[in-house]
Amino acid sequence: MSAAAMSFARSNTRPRRFVFDQVLILSVAGIVLLGLVMVTSASISIADRQLQEPLHYLERQVVGVVLGLIAGAFMMFIPTSVWERLGVPLLLFAFLLLVVVLIPGLGHEVNGSRRWLRAGFMNFQASELTRVLLLTYLASYVARRQQELKEELRGFLKPLGLLMAAAALLLLEPDFGAATVLVATGLGVLFLAGVKLRHFVALVALAATGMAVIAVTSAYRLKRLTAFLDPFADPFNSGFQLTQSLIAVGRGELFGVGLGSSVQKLFYLPEAHTDFVFAILAEELGLVGVIVTLGLFMILVWRAFRISRLAADAELPFQAYCAAGFGIWLGLQTFINVGVNLGLLPTKGLTLPLMSFGGSSVLVTLGWLGLLLRINHEASVAGRLAVRKERE
Repeated sequence: MSAAAMSFARSNTRPRRFVFDQVLILSVAGIVLLGLVMVTSASISIADRQLQEPLHYLERQVVGVVLGLIAGAFMMFIPTSVWERLGVPLLLFAFLLLVVVLIPGLGHEVNGSRRWLRAGFMNFQASELTRVLLLTYLASYVARRQQELKEELRGFLKPLGLLMAAAALLLLEPDFGAATVLVATGLGVLFLAGVKLRHFVALVALAATGMAVIAVTSAYRLKRLTAFLDPFADPFNSGFQLTQSLIAVGRGELFGVGLGSSVQKLFYLPEAHTDFVFAILAEELGLVGVIVTLGLFMILVWRAFRISRLAADAELPFQAYCAAGFGIWLGLQTFINVGVNLGLLPTKGLTLPLMSFGGSSVLVTLGWLGLLLRINHEASVAGRLAVRKERE
């Protein structure tokens, strides 16, 4: 890569023509629009009963989408070199958020968990933004310390320690699902960065053992972990949510019962518009709807890794690891949410990205997608300049 290409790709001046990834944009649009439809369908009954406003959750979700689009547009036009230079301040801000949310009076408690901050008309889930900030710092770290990471154990222990510290704060909320996904995504980025395999396997095994001990030493978490093995053994207590989800999925069959015709959303399936919106989708749209939805997510994950590869080929390591981190997180959280809805995994309290109700989740995810589009632009421009330079 020539110095001129690198300079242009990292410049602070706005390029005359932005290079868009149209496949990525179309897949995101499909997921978001389908999500709005399903949130409306899944929440209309409960919103009408509890709030006398049938479209309450749709309106809140639309606000989150609009704010997310604004955040994404903002991220698209900020050079990624800015975020690379701000790695340490972003890390400090991430830990500040994790601490502030635990302070009574500042952190807002819902259903026994203190995960939210009051932000005007909405509750903002601190872990959503914290994840992006931590992974951005991690990408900048591995880009700067690749040699140390590959050759010395301490190069791996430093970022692993930060991930564990963040996970510990998340567990105090408590948010076991977010902690697990953050650590797993961070480890995925470190693995791609080239950490020694023996160091990786040993410390991942240690981290997994620690998370397992934390899970089984809490009666609440242990109950959730074991209930999914046979939910019908206690269908009216610990297995209630999963049995209702499985009933919804089973009723969908091939083509579903029809949009808006779900029975399980009528006060049978708790959290139908948040964690279990996929089960309502399966009931109303059937196997065909499930395949289309999973196909859209697979396309989005594929494009994220394609952009990561494009950035790596353009010798933009920070950008490559940022894109890979998004792809790992999206694929992992989608897999977990769908697995929970299908009874393949214990309930984790994790939403389906871009589809489940949650203003802070969709806002942060769309903002992160704006960064992904910026990375695609910079890598494409740098690659074209390199090819042009070689021809000259």
